[in-house]
Amino acid sequence: MAEDGVVTLYNNTAITDTKKNPVSIKVGLTQMLRGGAILEVSNTNQAKIAEEAGACCLVITEPNRQGISRMPDPALIKQIKRAVSIPIMSRSRIGHFVEAQILERVGVDYIDENEVLAIADEFNFINKHNFRCPFVCGCRNLGEALRRVREGAAMIRTQGDLSGTGNIVETVKNVRCVMGEIRILNNMDEDEVFAFSKKIAAPYDLVAQTKQMGRLPVVHFAAGGIVTPADAALMMQLGCDGVFVGSEVFDNCSDSYKRVRGIVEAVRHYNDPHVLVENSCGLEGEMAGLNVSEESMEQFGE
Repeated sequence: MAEDGVVTLYNNTAITDTKKNPVSIKVGLTQMLRGGAILEVSNTNQAKIAEEAGACCLVITEPNRQGISRMPDPALIKQIKRAVSIPIMSRSRIGHFVEAQILERVGVDYIDENEVLAIADEFNFINKHNFRCPFVCGCRNLGEALRRVREGAAMIRTQGDLSGTGNIVETVKNVRCVMGEIRILNNMDEDEVFAFSKKIAAPYDLVAQTKQMGRLPVVHFAAGGIVTPADAALMMQLGCDGVFVGSEVFDNCSDSYKRVRGIVEAVRHYNDPHVLVENSCGLEGEMAGLNVSEESMEQFGE
């Protein structure tokens, strides 16, 4: 990505030196996660299981609690950082740049500006150019993805189900939407790109770059409802670079290592049916707590 892009003026009250980590370096740091599974954990035991199972990165979240959901306790982040050796990611609320400043200071490797948490600013996202730490942001379509990239996101996460039910339908819909819009863009005449960028409300230079590359200009993961090896392989075959796996894979499970390991292997060998069969065997009992309720099915049937 060009260093001398349209956005060159950043907040002069930033408490971090952005020159130490330009956008190209941040994008390079997220490239290290390609082809991997990022696991959501809330304690050191889950973190160790995820690391042993082959997770490429951990997302630290607070255990389930009532009320407003915020960034995790910095003490929990430090505790898990001491327990594992793989990269650490943590979530901040949308628009809450002070939470991001705290997370960067604590020493996380990546910050996820996440819509799962309560929203701090309804109209403005964090200016991610003001931070050394690479940011991850969610999207549901191509325009949203490229707007987050313009704000400084170094990784895009196509988000699906937010409730942790294990239902992948929303994730599939949004991933297909992003990939479908990229295919439409790839087949456009150069003169049509101007109108297309206006239609999806995305910066023209990033739309043109996406057309030239044939993909998003940053690493693209999928998140939401991914709880089986088949789910993970589906996201990879649809064109994603990796997957986020929620903490629900650790719930009501007698052998969470087996489940996590199966998902990790499915991401690595998503086009090998023999590996997928091997890692899908014996998981039926492990998925008992991740069934979609009849009430949810009725909503989708309407």
